[in-house]
Amino acid sequence: MTSPANEQVVHELVELLSLERLEDNLFRGQSRDIGTKYVFGGQVLGQALSAAQATMQVPRAAHSLHAYFLRAGDIAAPIVYQIDRTRDGGSFSVRRITAIQHGEVIFFMAASFQQDEDGGEHQLSMPEVPKPEDIDPAPAVPEHVMATLPIKIQRWLSRRGPFEFRHVYPRDELNPPKRPPYQQFWFRLTERVGDAPELHRALLAYASDFHLLGTATFPHGISYYQPNVQMASLDHALWFHRPFRADDWLLYSIDSPSVQGSRGLARGQIFDRAGHLVASTAQEGLIRVVKDAAAAGHVPAKE
Repeated sequence: MTSPANEQVVHELVELLSLERLEDNLFRGQSRDIGTKYVFGGQVLGQALSAAQATMQVPRAAHSLHAYFLRAGDIAAPIVYQIDRTRDGGSFSVRRITAIQHGEVIFFMAASFQQDEDGGEHQLSMPEVPKPEDIDPAPAVPEHVMATLPIKIQRWLSRRGPFEFRHVYPRDELNPPKRPPYQQFWFRLTERVGDAPELHRALLAYASDFHLLGTATFPHGISYYQPNVQMASLDHALWFHRPFRADDWLLYSIDSPSVQGSRGLARGQIFDRAGHLVASTAQEGLIRVVKDAAAAGHVPAKE
């Protein structure tokens, strides 16, 4: 059911992904504080893809992107995206995107686009899981527990975000148990938006950063919410396979094959309700457990 609160947060996200054009290849985006210590990685992914898509002069859809997060982003400052039109070939186009803040590069990405073509097709099957309507929404954190958490974590847990998540195997992130490194959850934008495929790809890029690296913490009984844990995305890859809508239910199936050297690797597959594999992801990230909880909260995670 549509609600003014849902409409507002979805509108804010669509606006966040709609960048200000400064020059032909130069864009500026704002940031939102959603309760993370620094700019949310999915925000930068979505904005960078939006900027690259805006430079396409012929109808070509993004099919892959590969990104590196270099510095923690400042939530209080805008981000400038500089686009290099690397190549426009007969069927494919490539763009390189550099995100700059306070005069320093905080992120860069390469994205490839292809004109629509027919060809052979196959895919892996979607896992057998309950339907989203058969899974209860996550319960609210009790007020007495919320009061004991840092302000940033309170903001993250208490806000109504633009995406709804329904986990097949819920996990208590405040008291995380040890369990195998895989999870599945359904997610969707909480309100309907326009039909532009470019918008839905940018929205999926934004959402693809949720819960991905966290899967690598499962066997270790730790979580991002713990004050002595440092976590940060180092790189991110995303492949678009088939058409989809971000405002329809999508299943995110994630596993983590390895953690070592304070780095964890996670992989994901995203399916629509009909079982079509619409996208795949991979991400490596920093995972540190430090002795000084104050340092974990204040030192940029990738220093």
